[in-house]
Amino acid sequence: MAKSNLDLVDECDKFPYYEDNPAFYAAHLKKHHAFKVNGCDAVLGYIPNSAVAKFHWPAEHWTVDSTNQTVTLNTAADATPEQRSKVMDETLRAEAKRGRFEILKGWRNEMYAVYAPGGKFFLEMERCATPLFGVVSYGVHATCYVEDEQGLQFWVPKRAKTKQTYPGMLDNSVAGGMSTNERPFECLVREAEEEASLPGDVIRATAKSVGCVSYFYVRDSRAGGEVDLLQPEVEYVYDIKLNRDIVPKPSDGEVEEFKLYTVEETKKALANGEFKPNCAVVFIDFFIRHGILTPENEPDYFQILTRMHRRFEFPTASHFAN
Repeated sequence: MAKSNLDLVDECDKFPYYEDNPAFYAAHLKKHHAFKVNGCDAVLGYIPNSAVAKFHWPAEHWTVDSTNQTVTLNTAADATPEQRSKVMDETLRAEAKRGRFEILKGWRNEMYAVYAPGGKFFLEMERCATPLFGVVSYGVHATCYVEDEQGLQFWVPKRAKTKQTYPGMLDNSVAGGMSTNERPFECLVREAEEEASLPGDVIRATAKSVGCVSYFYVRDSRAGGEVDLLQPEVEYVYDIKLNRDIVPKPSDGEVEEFKLYTVEETKKALANGEFKPNCAVVFIDFFIRHGILTPENEPDYFQILTRMHRRFEFPTASHFAN
């Protein structure tokens, strides 16, 4: 059965909303422990109870409160981000060595930042571990397209079948996660060169920042590793209009091929569930911004629009380059 645009958004923004059903939301939250750090009053993420029970929490640095359902990193209240990050890294490396979590077998040696209220950098952790803690992560997604006398077409990559996450699915032209201290546009330039063989000068001349999408994803088996881990994400979105003679090419082995898709071919692939969930949302966002999806032709227009811009219950960061 074909998926509607709202179905695709539901698949990506899957964590329940308190406003929809407070009782159901409260019951669902009971399936998780809140991740906290000494010196910060805010909840920084949610960890499934099953993961809390399976994880080894060194008592000298961690407190698990089963009554209040919290897991707290007990560094000094005035600890530096480097000190918090060091304890986190030691904990995660020891857990990875134990080999009990599939998701930690995908160790990337990339660090993701975690923020306190006000966008204050608080600590960083290994990228593959962030879904275990349910912290907000950040990335970039770009749609490369051509628009000329032959019409509007999109460069759509197919993920390698050997990829640990979402193998063989369709993707956005350029996409990737932002490491600690990386700015969105810097990340875009890097990912475009690494994934699509697009030179930095082309990206700097053609890429247009067009907003963000945000959603609260719940991982399924396609994501690799344990299911039901949480991924609240913010994706900075870019449009990249290319001349037809500029052709993205696979570079780092993560993509099998790039193909040009028409609007109708893209819609069909979306309805067939061929796109990675968050990539489907980025395409829907493109369709709305470019007047392809409108209130007149999409019955769920307003709900789709609001669901793609979720406000989180966790602290988030501004990447303002002051």
